[in-house]
Amino acid sequence: MKKKVFLVLLTLTFACKKSTDQISPASVDFYIYLTQPDFQTLNTVGNFVYVTGGVKGIIVYHKTIDEFTAYERSCPYDPNVNSAIVSVDSSGHGLVDYNCGSKYNILDGSIVNGPTSYPLRQYYCEYDGVSSLHIHN
Repeated sequence: MKKKVFLVLLTLTFACKKSTDQISPASVDFYIYLTQPDFQTLNTVGNFVYVTGGVKGIIVYHKTIDEFTAYERSCPYDPNVNSAIVSVDSSGHGLVDYNCGSKYNILDGSIVNGPTSYPLRQYYCEYDGVSSLHIHN
């Protein structure tokens, strides 16, 4: 009887194992200064920039007057594929991985459609209200 219970528990353990399409962890901790030429576009709500960091880069988006969002560019659907990189779509209002077709909401990183089961990884953004944006996890 104990052997059967052990086999059932072992089977359930493997059946409930997390999917392997999660993105590897990456340490993120840097500042963006909106007065620098490369980041001045972020002074306008609705604009974005791509920056290095994270796993495959980060998208920083100016969401409201005093709120920014930062998303990992590695697509959570298949992060091990080199070309699986999330970009801002041509409209500037959504995020997409052209490799798998997954689409995400630019305001919160949630899934819009596509094969993915996971939203985009977000990093914390702390804005000082003047010119400094701290992005970290």
